[in-house]
Amino acid sequence: MSTPAQPAPAKTPTQIVAPVLVLLAIMWVLEALDWLLPASLDSYGIASRSVDGLVGVGAAPFLHGGFDHLIANTVPFLILGIGVSWRAQRYFWPVVIVIAAVSGLGVWLLGPANVITIGASGVVFGFLGYLLIAGLLTRHWLDILVSVAVLLVYGSMLSGALPFGVPSGVSWLMHLTGAVGGALAALVFARKTQPVSA
Repeated sequence: MSTPAQPAPAKTPTQIVAPVLVLLAIMWVLEALDWLLPASLDSYGIASRSVDGLVGVGAAPFLHGGFDHLIANTVPFLILGIGVSWRAQRYFWPVVIVIAAVSGLGVWLLGPANVITIGASGVVFGFLGYLLIAGLLTRHWLDILVSVAVLLVYGSMLSGALPFGVPSGVSWLMHLTGAVGGALAALVFARKTQPVSA
């Protein structure tokens, strides 16, 4: 006689925060190396419709055009990333992979020629999309509360996923495809875990 599978134990606070800090640490180390070394790591970003540019699909989220760019992405990445890690639980890494793949491939397919796109903002918008859509899908009060809070605090970011009103040199397409990736990840994974109230 088979017994029902037991749900996986909830992550501890350290387990929730650690993967987000690891990703941020990689970004900061690479930016420091890019500043110190004579070779430009930023050249490994996404070069649209170039075979060599496919490397950037995985590399671009970790590369930034200077410390100002990295600092601008760090706070929302940390806050929204912790929210996704708490919400997605054991699916955090698959969620990140879906977001990075959709945003990166979207820019590679649709982005302007002769431009290299870098930065973690696609993943940031993916985190935003995931948290917003998770509340709509599960209709759990805690998901809805998180969705409303995220919308109130970061909702103005959504204008950055539109082709107008974005500063020159900022990829609205990466923001848009990142948000789409987050929504897709929520469709696949959000219902597989229940919000954990701690």
